[in-house]
Amino acid sequence: MTTDFLVTHSGGFHADELLSSVILTKLFPEAKIVRSRAPEWITPGDNRIIYDVGGAYDADARIFDHHQRGAPLRDDGQPYSSFGLIWKQYGRDYLAASNVPAEHIDEIHESFDASFVLPIDLTDNGALAPSGPLAGLTLPALLETLKPVFDETDPEAETTSFHAALGIARAIVEARIGKSAAKRRAEALVQKAIEKAGEGRILELPMGMPYRPAVIKAGADHLLFVVHPRSETDWCLIGIRKAEEGFELRADLPAAWAGLTNGDLEAASGVKGASFCHNGRFIAAAKSREAALQMAEIAVREAVAAGL
Repeated sequence: MTTDFLVTHSGGFHADELLSSVILTKLFPEAKIVRSRAPEWITPGDNRIIYDVGGAYDADARIFDHHQRGAPLRDDGQPYSSFGLIWKQYGRDYLAASNVPAEHIDEIHESFDASFVLPIDLTDNGALAPSGPLAGLTLPALLETLKPVFDETDPEAETTSFHAALGIARAIVEARIGKSAAKRRAEALVQKAIEKAGEGRILELPMGMPYRPAVIKAGADHLLFVVHPRSETDWCLIGIRKAEEGFELRADLPAAWAGLTNGDLEAASGVKGASFCHNGRFIAAAKSREAALQMAEIAVREAVAAGL
């Protein structure tokens, strides 16, 4: 079975078929995207994949529509859009083609489905209606702003706009998958650092990286601060947030440091090389590893004295 054509509907485009096209063009880079509602195109054939059009869902026949009566639902009863159907069928292959290690594919496939694909599915089916001042800044809304205006007369405008939007959608999906894969790589490095820290309250990392998921997974509730380099002469000291949502920290940096820089911060902290402390007391900087660790130790002592 060859794949010469990727067939979706003509006319106005939406996030679900754009994002489906991202997945399919990665796997079938030589295939031509055909945007049509003509019966000869939206009828299954050995040389095509049809999605978001055609009035049927049959993975074996490679047709993935969700607009028909009896449209497919997830196991929990929530509706699919074409994106969810394509991700279900081809998502693991997409991750493999994106060089995601085999041992991470199932986990990333599931997490991307829950956090990225499902909201697109729900929005496309009207089961989720974002409201408030950010409603117009959702990914589906932003992609649809790229449609031609109503009085555009160029007969190729829809196709041109579709491919422009596809490039943006592709960049977003690739970046999101890349971040997910990087988090799994970081987890192993953070786990080693946690083991090295032992019962200490300071987690020292070799570079900036996502650390909170590994800290939570390890149950390292005793850790209060993270230290890592940004360059040889720029080291970072960060408080660890209590929860994924919100900004409350396990421990704040000392109040006496808030908003100070350079000489003023050196005087307030007693640490030569201290260079910056945010007024919100969640991040500070120093000119050397030794200075950053000194600042971290002072912050730990103050937090412990406060009963943390």
